[in-house]
Amino acid sequence: MRLPARVRMVEVGPRDGLQNEAAPVDTATKIAFIDMLSDSGLPSVEAGSFVSPKWVPQMADSDRVLAGIRRKPGVSYPVLVPNMKGFEAALAAKVNEIAIFGAASESFSRKNINCSIAESLERFAPVAGAALKHGMRVRGYISCVLGCPYEGEIAPTAVADVSAHLLAMGCYEISLGDTIGVGTPAKAQAMVDAVAARVPREKLAVHFHDTYGQALANILATLERGVSTVDSSVAGLGGCPYAKGASGNVASEDVRYMLGGMGIETGVDLDALAAAGRYICAALGRRPTGRVAQALAAKLHGNKQI
Repeated sequence: MRLPARVRMVEVGPRDGLQNEAAPVDTATKIAFIDMLSDSGLPSVEAGSFVSPKWVPQMADSDRVLAGIRRKPGVSYPVLVPNMKGFEAALAAKVNEIAIFGAASESFSRKNINCSIAESLERFAPVAGAALKHGMRVRGYISCVLGCPYEGEIAPTAVADVSAHLLAMGCYEISLGDTIGVGTPAKAQAMVDAVAARVPREKLAVHFHDTYGQALANILATLERGVSTVDSSVAGLGGCPYAKGASGNVASEDVRYMLGGMGIETGVDLDALAAAGRYICAALGRRPTGRVAQALAAKLHGNKQI
């Protein structure tokens, strides 16, 4: 199968990235961060989530963040919504896209959202229905598609089953997440092929963590299988609070650099993307984990010395 001519990059740093950072980030910084990401040419920037502040305190100000950002025409700002209470908050915030999330692992589902896979799907059905009724787009996330911290390997058929249910609920796209980053290219391809037997390939996205350094290889492998949407997190922010030892998402700068080098269009400006990563890392008091961001920062620092 030929590689896609264009890949849609979905930036998850402001939500999936920041929610796992211990250092609190103030609202004004989050707003500026999201605006920088929008200005880089990204078509979709996850802006927050309406979950209980008790469980995810970093997202407690999502309503204020959404009220403060510059909503750029043509850019989507999805938010994660776990239940009807969260949906009502999203509706009040004038959100145009929500995301719902399930898992391909029973154990992970129970540890993460305290219910079985079947129960989680029942819980999300009215949320998705309400969102569609109000003209919102609905995106589905599936965790642990290539491995679970409690169960080990996950059967591709299990991922396909959950994907089919999310498609039936009205999800326009389903993001397949390697939450603990254990996947390798051949296994990633086999998983995508199994899901594609139930869900059109153009409705699939991939979401890889780089725990074992396999994320870019896995992305390339799934692009070869017809996937053309990739989730990533600027500066490699994030991880998974429910998966011990899981490092951050693949860095957006690394993804953009690889795609650009292959002649695949994204519409994303690499320098602007890297600048957004440096901005949020300065606020967090940490360095970017992505290799491209580190190389660009070193080059920028070197240029200043000349």
